[in-house]
Amino acid sequence: MKRRQVLLSAGAALVGVSSFPLRWVPAAEGKKQKVLYFTRSAGFEHEAVKRKGDQLGFSERALIEMGKRAGFDVECTKDGKVFDGDLAQFDLIAFYTSGDLTKPCNQPGEPMSPDGKKKLLDAIASGKPFVGFHSATDSFRGPGVDPYIAMIGGEFVSHGPQQVAKVTVASPKFPGIGKYESLSLMEEWYALAKFAKDLHVILIQETEGMKGNEYQRPPFPATWARMHGKGRVFYTSFGHREDIWQNEQVQQIMLGGMAWAMGNVDADVTPNIDKVTPKANQLKY
Repeated sequence: MKRRQVLLSAGAALVGVSSFPLRWVPAAEGKKQKVLYFTRSAGFEHEAVKRKGDQLGFSERALIEMGKRAGFDVECTKDGKVFDGDLAQFDLIAFYTSGDLTKPCNQPGEPMSPDGKKKLLDAIASGKPFVGFHSATDSFRGPGVDPYIAMIGGEFVSHGPQQVAKVTVASPKFPGIGKYESLSLMEEWYALAKFAKDLHVILIQETEGMKGNEYQRPPFPATWARMHGKGRVFYTSFGHREDIWQNEQVQQIMLGGMAWAMGNVDADVTPNIDKVTPKANQLKY
């Protein structure tokens, strides 16, 4: 039977999902897992992570609530000193960040130290799970390929106006995807490049009909998984808008990626970028 196509837009009711609870695969040993959510912005600060007084950003609150419902804890911080400490206490490290995180900025806490950055990348290569949301690909961006960009698997180029656009499913059996062929959502869609050759593409950004020069190019990965040494890495470009964080299907995808990254569930992440988005790195502007 053909999987359903579901079209979603801002403010529209979610079809076929809201009647089901969020699916989460806990750790096999029943341990309550702990996620570090790092939201420092050395570049542009998104509303999703912008704090007003003591109130956390809406993505921070959303992830904490997802954790409460699924049974994992979330610690949110903008302090880069955390990477000089004990990373073993965290079962997963998640980023919603921007800019060179080792540089001073007007954010609470200290920048990530160069040693802290190396410690993070070494930890991931040794098996520490990592998840990146939206602007995580806009961190340590510049000429060449920074070791962080090599780890996450792609780099932010630019974005056009927020608009309804479609992503199609390239990996229907990946955790959290469900019985869908495509999603159409109102979002700030990231144009990405410098893709790692070993990406397992989960969602493809369809560019036909999109407004903005940055999208006048062949389809490219929008959500993916890859192995960085022994570490499982998951990235999704979703996450700019508050209604995106409240969208249950998007939450399913995020939770599926987190569960896979932490090793709670397995999936086939054989590289498929050359098959499903063979012209992903062909920019036209």
